[in-house]
Amino acid sequence: MNALEVTDVWKSYGATPVLRGVSLSVADSSLTAILGASGAGKSTLLRVVAGFEAADAGAVSLSGVLTDDGRRRVPPERRRIGYVPQDGALFPHLTVRANAAFALPRRERGGGFVNEMLDLVGLADFGRRYPHELSGGQQQRVAIARALASRPKLVLLDEPFAALDASLRSSVRADVLGALRATDTAGVLVTHDQDEALSCADSVAVLHDGVILQVGAPRSVYSTPADPWTAAFLGTANLLPGVTEPATGGGVRVRTALGGHVLRDPAQVAGATRLSVLIRPEQMTLSRIEAGSGVPRQESQDAVTGKVTDIRYHGHDVLVTVDVAGSGPVHARVPGSESPSSGDEVALVVGDPVIAWPAADRDEAEASVAQP
Repeated sequence: MNALEVTDVWKSYGATPVLRGVSLSVADSSLTAILGASGAGKSTLLRVVAGFEAADAGAVSLSGVLTDDGRRRVPPERRRIGYVPQDGALFPHLTVRANAAFALPRRERGGGFVNEMLDLVGLADFGRRYPHELSGGQQQRVAIARALASRPKLVLLDEPFAALDASLRSSVRADVLGALRATDTAGVLVTHDQDEALSCADSVAVLHDGVILQVGAPRSVYSTPADPWTAAFLGTANLLPGVTEPATGGGVRVRTALGGHVLRDPAQVAGATRLSVLIRPEQMTLSRIEAGSGVPRQESQDAVTGKVTDIRYHGHDVLVTVDVAGSGPVHARVPGSESPSSGDEVALVVGDPVIAWPAADRDEAEASVAQP
């Protein structure tokens, strides 16, 4: 039995549709990230699941119990859901311990379970402090302790790390996710941060304009996106126009400005001649061309050449922008120790296979490279 089942949920505010037939399953003891840009409907979906908003149509079930069918709904306080908003929403006049125990019946507030939850989030010695005496990260830890103290079936996290400094975000996220797993609690994390969704969730649901475009394991969603929009949203993507061509020995290949490529799933583009082709930066190898030496011999058969126009150094790796004749700027990712310099002439080789989709129209066939 799943911790959450959302089935064909619709929600509008006035004449503006926000959720349009959303369906989503969250397995017990798992974390699902709902990933989307601002205005996609992420927080509205969370509020419908929590019971703060009523669905216009569709159904929401928690552990097999129907809580909203578009006509009748169980009030939020009876759904056994923990909710962690972006700002933590702690009561300033209550101590850390009192905040964590707030959702419990009065007879249980003095018990040891609250102390266990504070210990679980690394705040065992902070029970007598007040929210104003805590850092932002500590306040979020209190909020998750409060959400878990009521022993919920599901915890909803509405961009809980967005307001934290980058240096703090990673450690607080690790503590929060560790607490969910230690208590065997399912979670739904709303985020617009692709790295966050891909690195910490068991499953990622991509929400766009009120519609879920794809749901799957992070590796699957990133490596096999459902469409060009999802590909560009999930990390840096080179989206290039391509045309099909016969392959040696039969079959079909695709040719772009970066050369000829093997298709990962030829059946996906069966019958199409104009394609939109995805090439991730990490699929490309890059070599400097020394002045007057030409393309390195081992790469001359498959390489295209271009000039480095931008370098974004991330320590462990470098995102290099190369201007290639016929395609414009493309992005390649190389180890930090192998970074070229701006203005260098380089050779690029694409590693096969590639993902492609039929180009619906000329605009899509001539899609530009997605910016990093």
